[in-house]
Amino acid sequence: MNVDSIRDGIVIDHIAAGSGMKLYELLGLSSLDAPVAIMMNVSSHKLGRKDIIKIDAEIPINFDVIGYVDPGATVNVIRGGELAEKKRIALPERLVNVIRCRNPRCISVCEQELDQVFCLTDRETKEYRCLYCETKAAVL
Repeated sequence: MNVDSIRDGIVIDHIAAGSGMKLYELLGLSSLDAPVAIMMNVSSHKLGRKDIIKIDAEIPINFDVIGYVDPGATVNVIRGGELAEKKRIALPERLVNVIRCRNPRCISVCEQELDQVFCLTDRETKEYRCLYCETKAAVL
C-alpha cells in the first residue's frame, strides 16, 4: 500500500493497533475538509503492529484525547514536507469534554452547560473518575 507524503500537516504515529478508529472518532476528524488517511495494523519494529493517522492540514489537535486513547503515541508536525516538530504524548491528569459521565444523576449530565471533567485516579490501570460524582469512566 502506498500513501502519499504530506507537505503540511500532522502524523499521529505509534498508535496501538486497533485504536486508530477510536482516536479518529474522538478527535472529530470526519468533519475535516482535508484529506485524512488511517492505516491500521501496519508492521512496526517496536510494537509489532500499529496504527497511523495522517492529516493533510495543520489543525489544532487535542493532545489529551491522544493521551487518553494511547499515551505511547507520537505526534509529528510536518511543514514544507519536513519534520518540524515531534511530540511524545503522556497520559493526561485531567480530561475536559472528552468523555461523558455515565451517572444519570451527576450534575454534569443534568446541567448541560457544565464541562465534563474527569481526573486520573490510577495511572497503572488508566482509571479516570468524574470530578463531580467520582463515577469511574467507562473503559475504552
